[in-house]
Amino acid sequence: MKLKQLFTDDSAVSPVIGVILMVAITVILAAVIGTFVLNLGGSVSQTTPQASFGFDFEDASNDNVTITHETGDTIDASRLNLTATKDVDVATDKNLVGISTETTSSSEGFTDSGGFGSSASVSAGSTLYAGGNGDLSGQTFRVVWNSENNENSATLSEYTAPNN
Repeated sequence: MKLKQLFTDDSAVSPVIGVILMVAITVILAAVIGTFVLNLGGSVSQTTPQASFGFDFEDASNDNVTITHETGDTIDASRLNLTATKDVDVATDKNLVGISTETTSSSEGFTDSGGFGSSASVSAGSTLYAGGNGDLSGQTFRVVWNSENNENSATLSEYTAPNN
């Protein structure tokens, strides 16, 4: 037996490397197909918009809160909700807050009665008024964004009215 020939013989290396490469390619291909089948990357495209909303509290016989989109992304109004710890009425006209005969809800959509139209966009300068249901002192208001498939949501802004 020639010891030198044993260490220099590499005839079996090529098939071993080939098998390792085939296994690696199969694993990577299975991972990619699995990702598409399970839709793991589907929600990546639904990123939370970056927007800043300002709140202005008006203390009156029927308190009102003015919500104004100050800066950031333009958002489809149907994706936004205004939640409050007390029932409120929403309107795009301050004079119409609390006038409707409908029952108010502590979770009003920006497109609900009195809000923006369902095809509207909320951009910088857009204003919504909430109130019409008595004293709002100490109540918390949140502007909440919901993804298109309603799997994700995020609070874009939060405000607590001062206690009087």
